[in-house]
Formats: sequence, structure tokens, C-alpha cells
Amino acid sequence: MKKLRLQIVCATLLVATAVTVCASTVLAQSPSPAELKQKVDAFLRNLFAFGPEVKLAVGDFKETGIPGLLETEIALTTGENKENAKMWVSKDGKFLLRGELNDMSKNVLAENRSKLDLKNAPATGNPNASVTVVEFADFECPVCRNLHEVIRGLLPKYPQVQLVFKDFPIEQLHPWARTGALAGRCAYEQDPKAFWKMYDSLYDNQDLISAANAWDKVVDYAGQSGLKTDTFKACMISKEAASAVEANIANAKLMDVTSTPTVFVNGRRIVGADPHQLEQFLQYEIQQTGAKKK
Repeated sequence: MKKLRLQIVCATLLVATAVTVCASTVLAQSPSPAELKQKVDAFLRNLFAFGPEVKLAVGDFKETGIPGLLETEIALTTGENKENAKMWVSKDGKFLLRGELNDMSKNVLAENRSKLDLKNAPATGNPNASVTVVEFADFECPVCRNLHEVIRGLLPKYPQVQLVFKDFPIEQLHPWARTGALAGRCAYEQDPKAFWKMYDSLYDNQDLISAANAWDKVVDYAGQSGLKTDTFKACMISKEAASAVEANIANAKLMDVTSTPTVFVNGRRIVGADPHQLEQFLQYEIQQTGAKKK
């Protein structure tokens, strides 16, 4: 009889108390945060066949502003390798969403551009460019080296473009990535133009560099770039250089960058080194700028 009464109350939407009872019933069916974490953990472990050697941590849930949808950060650790991914889960524990969530009521590209900190960052190309390409990269990352080749071939074709570099060394995967990032920063501090020589040297000789010889290699490249090696060495161990790299990492996290390379073309995100997508974005932005001038 109680069950029947509840059904009648929920069906009678004209009665104010009915809405309260229905809402309470739905809330009672939603799992607690702890239960929801356990459910997400179990689902992901089963979906991707993670064994006990994989540590999986489901972060605290945050409100998204979308009714019934929560945001969380998934942290995976396998040995020394770590990876973070943002996911969304429904409050009732029925749905899990991976990928990128966009609010179509906002200008996402403008928001991205406003969050990119380009002050005191190495830049090459047209300083009055209509198109800005911001590259978040890791000098030990093989895909970043592929992107380097792509960009080196594309930039001469597009005088309307400026390239800005931002460090995002992923030390869990790449043992000499931070040394490379510091080398780039110290080259830039001594001579902004020398940064791009260091940039080329690190990517072009990536296979010759190891954690054991990285220091000697970057000092050698600094000398080849015309830098004062004593000044360069002092910079490499300075707090200022380390802070500059950390600031780039913080900016990458603000932009939800989780892998390298990640590129922003006037705010449009590209993950990876797809030359066709990059050129498509460049051409589109150049055409848009031309149309606005008419």
C-alpha cells in the first residue's frame, strides 16, 4: 500500500508536496561520493583490463553547472609512468564520459587565448602575426620531434604566423625532459634567438641524448649556439630557470594539457602532430582574418 501511495504522489505533479517526494526518491537512489568512486574505479579497471600493478585514483567530484553531471580527475600510475585524464560521470552512476566537454554558450577559443600566458616565452615568426601557434612540448617526446619537423616545413609558407614555445616536460616518462626544458629556458634568457638553435639541436639529436649525458650535451649545444657556457651552467641550476619551467607547467595544466605535443592555433586545440589538421587550422584562421579586413 505504501508503494502504491508513493507512485500516486509522484504522478500527481500538481500537488506541491509531490515534487518534494519525487526529488527525495531520486536523491535516495543516487550513490554516495565514495560509492560513485568505487563504481568508476571498477568500471575502468574492467574496461581497460587493468591488473593489480596499475594504481588508479578517482579524484573528488566537482559540480559542472550541468544538472546531474559531475567532473573528476582520473590518475593512473604504472611503475614510474603516470597519466591523468579528466572524465565526467552522471550523479546516478549510470554514465561515464571521456573526451572534451564544451560549453556552446561560451566562446571557447577566446577563453583559451585569454588563459595562455605568452609573456617571456620564446617566439619566432611575425611579431604582428594574425595567427599565433602555441606549442606545449617535451624535448624528449618522439611525437614532439615529429611535430618539430612538421612546423619547420610549414612556417616558411605562412608569414602570417608566429610560433610560441611552452615547456611541458613529462618527467614520469622522459628522464632528461626537464634538463632539456631548463636548457631551452637558459638559452632564451641569455639570447632569445639562441633558444631556437637549442630547440633545433635538442630535437635533431634526440636519439643521441640520454639521462646520463644530457647535461654535457646541452652545454655543448649552448656553446654551438654562441652562448657563454659558464653563464649557461649557472642558469641551469638556478631557481629562476626552475621557476620559469614550473610556470609553463602550471599554464599547461590550466589549459587542461595532459599530453605532448598539444598545440593551440588561435585557441584551437590540436593534440599530436597531424600536419593536415595543423595546416587546415592555419589556412582557416588566415582566411578568417582576411575576410574581417574586407
